Amino acid sequence: MFKTAFVAARDRRRLFVIAGVLIGFGFNKVVDRLGLQAIARMAARNASFPNVARLSPPQRARRAIEALGPTFIKLGQILASRSDLLGPEWTDELGRLHSQVSPVPWEKIRPQLEEDLGGPPDLVFAEFNHTPIASASIAQVYWARLKTGEEVIVKVLRPGLRQIIEADLRLMSNGARIVEREWPEIARYKPQEQMRHLASGINGELDLVNEARNCEMLAAMFADREDIVFPKIHWEHTTERVLVQEFLHGIPLTDHARLDAGHYDKPLLAQKGTDAFLQMALIEGMFHADPHPGNLLALSGNRIGFIDFGMIGRLSQKRRDQLLMMIGAMLGQNADGLMAVLIDWSGNSAPDLAKLDGAAHGFVQRHSGASLNLAQVLTDFMTMARENDLSMPTDLAILFKSLVSADGVMRQLDPEFDLFTAAGPTVQQNMKARFSIEGLKKKVAGMGAGLFSTLSDLPALVHLMLVRLKQGKMTVEIEIKGMDQLIHGIEVAATRLAIALVVAAFTLTIAPRLLADQGVFITATVILALVGIGWMLLLRRRKRVG
Repeated sequence: MFKTAFVAARDRRRLFVIAGVLIGFGFNKVVDRLGLQAIARMAARNASFPNVARLSPPQRARRAIEALGPTFIKLGQILASRSDLLGPEWTDELGRLHSQVSPVPWEKIRPQLEEDLGGPPDLVFAEFNHTPIASASIAQVYWARLKTGEEVIVKVLRPGLRQIIEADLRLMSNGARIVEREWPEIARYKPQEQMRHLASGINGELDLVNEARNCEMLAAMFADREDIVFPKIHWEHTTERVLVQEFLHGIPLTDHARLDAGHYDKPLLAQKGTDAFLQMALIEGMFHADPHPGNLLALSGNRIGFIDFGMIGRLSQKRRDQLLMMIGAMLGQNADGLMAVLIDWSGNSAPDLAKLDGAAHGFVQRHSGASLNLAQVLTDFMTMARENDLSMPTDLAILFKSLVSADGVMRQLDPEFDLFTAAGPTVQQNMKARFSIEGLKKKVAGMGAGLFSTLSDLPALVHLMLVRLKQGKMTVEIEIKGMDQLIHGIEVAATRLAIALVVAAFTLTIAPRLLADQGVFITATVILALVGIGWMLLLRRRKRVG
């Protein structure tokens, strides 16, 4: 039950609104399970809602989310990309959510903007257009010209938004804990993890200084490339609530009439956009998490411009390696490798291995053609995870959503576009880095640092053990608490072994197809093989000695 006694007084009014909307759109059972019946019915009396009796549950959910505002819209947009959690009837409907809203009147924006700029915008800038050129649920954008003559966009947070969003996040976090505890059938969706991701993302969007930093970090990755463009940030006018950056004169990648009139090379633009996105994700581990058509521009000279950096995804080195394994399994039509990757990503889930094995083989057969449609492949992959009660790590789900969005934009530029083929140069570069001598040196250095740390602690541990022996206080206990835990341990070990085999298979069969220079790769392969053989001989020797 939702303990309203523990809800801060400042959040109760917002809770009243949320409960009323849930009742108004027919989610009475949800309200009852949360223990909000009295509040919801009181709120519903004071509000009017459209007749929703003929709408499906997904349609009612979308309408309710839009009525509740930006925090819930962001959550809905995240869930729209989670086909590993929700069926197509839900993801398709939530995919219709949009954050374009009516702009806040200038009279309400002006006081906040003057406070942040330190004066009236008409005096701070040489020119300032009071009519916004874009308006979304979190911010709206104006055109201006600096006194130095440069054209800029001025992005302004909507007034009073932070208080509403912070209240929503507190209430939703509390609700996620309740749902995870009270609804076992929903617990696998990891509500609390989803909430942590939502809170991190939306708090980042509420700080425009953070967005400006994101822009500069991404721009630094392409400092040596003139064909990948990021807007310049004007820090002298940028605050937490105002972002002033260069105005990029470009054409949206979906405006084919203007692209054709300007004689742009659309296949080349598609390749450049893909190269940039994959370099961000696979090599740098930081990528634009919202590459929809409005955020990608074609600039003169067949350059690609990126804008809007409120949503940024990050991938650890381990996650990037796992992603390469998945790509390798897909390219190699390796169902066993694909199954191993799924299990490794599944956390504490306990899937039906026979069912998962059949699903993995079916997936490989469906996508064994020479040309792969990325959107279909990833959507099918996440559907396979959902149907086998597995859920994707949140960071990978974000990447997959971004890849699908980027793939859709690139296919509009070039109907023959194949992202897997286009990814070849980037994957090649990544693999060379992984299997180069320098790469191996770094891995060995990392292992050495960990070993040195362990050895440095050893004298203190030995001393402590001797003291305990002298005091007669040292005991040793060995206990097997249950066969189920033992079986689980064996399954985990088997999974790790399977994944190791996938890496070996990828190393011996997939990567040579991607690498033009195989010398370094073969050397690394021989080293890995010798290490494996040595390890097996050592185990065999220990067994004989035992």
